Amino acid sequence: MPILSKKGIELPISPISKLVAFSDEAKSKGIDVLHLNIGQPDIPSPKESLNAVRNSNLKLLPYGPSQGTICYRKKLCDYYSKHKIEISPDDIIVTTGASEALTFALNVICDPGDEIIIPEPFYANYNGFASAANVNVIPVISEFKSQFQLPSLEDINQKISSKTRAILLCNPSNPTGYVYSKEEITTLCELAIKKDIFLIVDEVYREFIYGDHKHYSVLKHKKSFKNTVMIDSVSKRYSMCGARVGCIVSKNKALIRNTLKFAHLRLSPPTYALIASEAALNISDDYLKNAVGEYSQRRDVLIEQLEKIPNVEVSHPMGAFYCIVKLPVRDAEDFSKFLLTDFRDNSQTIMLAPASGFYSSPRLGLNEVRIAFILDSKKLTRAAIILGKALEAYSKLVS
Repeated sequence: MPILSKKGIELPISPISKLVAFSDEAKSKGIDVLHLNIGQPDIPSPKESLNAVRNSNLKLLPYGPSQGTICYRKKLCDYYSKHKIEISPDDIIVTTGASEALTFALNVICDPGDEIIIPEPFYANYNGFASAANVNVIPVISEFKSQFQLPSLEDINQKISSKTRAILLCNPSNPTGYVYSKEEITTLCELAIKKDIFLIVDEVYREFIYGDHKHYSVLKHKKSFKNTVMIDSVSKRYSMCGARVGCIVSKNKALIRNTLKFAHLRLSPPTYALIASEAALNISDDYLKNAVGEYSQRRDVLIEQLEKIPNVEVSHPMGAFYCIVKLPVRDAEDFSKFLLTDFRDNSQTIMLAPASGFYSSPRLGLNEVRIAFILDSKKLTRAAIILGKALEAYSKLVS
């Protein structure tokens, strides 16, 4: 038997997808599965983007520039300028989704055995990206009781070692929905300067902010330009997850220059996806305004319905479209499997994402799940009803 790489064997399984086989089995039996486990928006993509692809009339699909077309990068600059983020096309490398942008960033910044600090819980694939780059994740715990606000500067400082190369966070956060304030981002920027490390901020949910909260981009802090990296994507903003178009943005010229070497290895971003993404940048502001309004309503409905269920605790997300929910169970993964294999209500059930996979520290999040409010309000209300009934049935089973 040929030997497989240790890296591949030890690569963590995504908590979002590890229950897919049970979901598929349930569907094969005629069960309607309401998916609350994955951040796949159901709001239609901009018609302008789809029409741009339909009407492209290309006779050939050639390689494009590895950095992304200058036209698209210029339009990105115009988009960021609306958010008071001033950059030039040379500060941008277009990537195959934010996933590739993060992979590039880790490989450019870190050598094998280096460390990155991440407040947890965090987007589960960060673990995978780090593992694939032979980088060690050093978690610093943010707590449910404080709505997952940034851990204290003292806690973060204690994690910094001679091997630390960067701090990574998502703002607004997937999976918690927490929005890091201007003060928190500024504190991290100043720490990055002091410790001569990078601050990488994944800002793919920038527009999805609720209530009076405001988003502060890491690239607004001009003093830390040499130490900061922004990750972005069209996936969530324009409901174009399948386009796989993201970008890495930094004023650090050496970082961009070395990132381009990795971009050369994969040749170029996908042509049709760039056509769709460029068209999305031209649409009316009403598209995002309406989308944010819809998600805000869904957020309120979900929280209201979940808080009706006995012994369930719900975080109140400030942004993105996720919340962390504490369930009255010992093992949320086992309960999530139970929902798909042994429970149904009028031929329906729900699929959740066990939150333990969003932590790097062992034994954390065992009784938590992440719920994505990407279904309409009627379906979210129905999902909460199913959850309540399932918890009651499960408690009798395990008692």
